[in-house]
Amino acid sequence: MSLERDAALNIAKVLTEALPYIQRFTGKTIVVKFGGNAMVDPELHESFARDVVLMKLVGMNPVVVHGGGPQIGSLLEKLNIHTEFVEGMRVTDAQTMDVVEMVLGGSVNKEIVSSINRNGGKAIGISGKDGQLIRARKLKVSRHSPELQAPEIIDIGHVGEVDQIDTEVINVILESNFIPVIAPIGVDSHGSSYNINADLVAGKLAEVMQAEKLMLLTNVAGLLDKEGQILTGLSTEEVDALIADGTIHGGMLPKIGCALDAVKSGVASSHIIDGRVPHAVLLEIFTNEGIGTLITNRRGS
Repeated sequence: MSLERDAALNIAKVLTEALPYIQRFTGKTIVVKFGGNAMVDPELHESFARDVVLMKLVGMNPVVVHGGGPQIGSLLEKLNIHTEFVEGMRVTDAQTMDVVEMVLGGSVNKEIVSSINRNGGKAIGISGKDGQLIRARKLKVSRHSPELQAPEIIDIGHVGEVDQIDTEVINVILESNFIPVIAPIGVDSHGSSYNINADLVAGKLAEVMQAEKLMLLTNVAGLLDKEGQILTGLSTEEVDALIADGTIHGGMLPKIGCALDAVKSGVASSHIIDGRVPHAVLLEIFTNEGIGTLITNRRGS
């Protein structure tokens, strides 16, 4: 059999495998959090943009939420603005918040929009401040110290959490056949801006929109068991058990918590996928094997 025929048969196999997923997810909303290596590696950036364009072309409604921590850190360093972190979160004073808005709502957001448009899509960039999409409240961090009997409450400035989401502006964008690209900046009732963790924004957005899927791109292969093997096809009960026995710990806890909350709140499935793999989004949606950790509420599936 010729190499050309082998290649053609392989393409046919891939398309045939993808077809039922295309049929199943046509018209469904899929919220994708874009971050990590995929944002800073030009080839991965382009492959992500093509994935999103293809999703839209086959009838899905992708909604992109992006981070931008490394880009923020790089500009703060260039501007000689000192940064410190508390419990893994950047202390954000007014000057730092100006830089966060400039990077997230400006350069990073527009770069993603341009990449999608360059690959044949139609994207519109917004921040959570537009149309009062994300109403935020100040996040207070508790830090336990052996010297203190009670936890220390720390004010880390313009760092927020989601208070509520009004999806009107996103619905208008989707109805106009555009792809929304959202910077995770919220605003409170007094008009103050807050930087919010992009995973949390994506999770809350998926909940409010009752999305079919929440997909979180990371710099790891997925959720690993104690032997280092990828876990997938997990129910919410199984994830709760893995948290309880310490399998899920450290930096993975907030991400898993976000994915778990989304599924418990009505999102059909959450996926934690390896953004270092080209076309990771398509591989997770359109293939039987997938490429990361799938969490679903089996009682509802």
